[in-house]
Amino acid sequence: MPNFPIIDTHVHLWDPQHFRMSWLDNAAILNQSYLLPEYQQHTQGIDIEGMVYIEVDVDAPYKLLEARWVVEQAKKDSRLRGIVAYAPVEDGERIHAYLTELVQMSPLIKGVRRMLQGEADSAYCLRPDFIRGVQILPDYGLSFDICVLQQQLESAVELVRHCPNTAFVLDHIAKPDIKGQRLDPWRQHIDAMAANPNVVCKISGLATEADLAHWKAEDLAPYVEHIISAFGEDRIMYGGDWPVAIQATSYPRWVETLDMLTTHLSPEASRKLWVENARTFYRL
Repeated sequence: MPNFPIIDTHVHLWDPQHFRMSWLDNAAILNQSYLLPEYQQHTQGIDIEGMVYIEVDVDAPYKLLEARWVVEQAKKDSRLRGIVAYAPVEDGERIHAYLTELVQMSPLIKGVRRMLQGEADSAYCLRPDFIRGVQILPDYGLSFDICVLQQQLESAVELVRHCPNTAFVLDHIAKPDIKGQRLDPWRQHIDAMAANPNVVCKISGLATEADLAHWKAEDLAPYVEHIISAFGEDRIMYGGDWPVAIQATSYPRWVETLDMLTTHLSPEASRKLWVENARTFYRL
């Protein structure tokens, strides 16, 4: 375990009885309440000094309400220092009204995410209005979390190239096929993504891309190694992806695994991974 307090850059909270979340209907282990008390319980023994909430793909009518709800949740736990809210960036220039509402809501709103992993069109993010919406984000002081599957990563690289002034974070190392132990062409696309200096990478969600019941640390090792090599110590961040990750791992096991896989890092680089880069990127 890290011997200093850490920042978790990828925390979800939800109550399916409060907001409709259709994607939970067939996910029994996740289709229940996971709120701050449950997070406290699941992270027992881990010294967490801060966390960033990431939008949870609530159904469309509730998306702006979700952001307001999380602002209220943050009043219950001062460690919740940043919020990445949903925004319909595909609306292009029409996004201004939505973003104005978001940033006026709370200074805790640090960025936005528009999920791409569910889009059948792998080039969805290259539609002109989508690109324009993402290009507008810096005007509001907002970053963009990229959530894609590995087969969508090539298009995401092109999106980033069209938006040099936008700060990006790549969630879950772009969800490679860890279960199938496929490294290519994921590695080549990661290298292309990392060539853009405005992108950082969140080391999160790896266990759920592996064999859920039988994964081992060595299954994840080549993916962690390549991310650190590609992005360098200044552009990597730890994320817990709780509670989604409980499908494959307990919270302490994931922290222990990543700590073990990064023992070669210097003390300074380790603090960057677990704390400092998150503080800088999300402006906590």
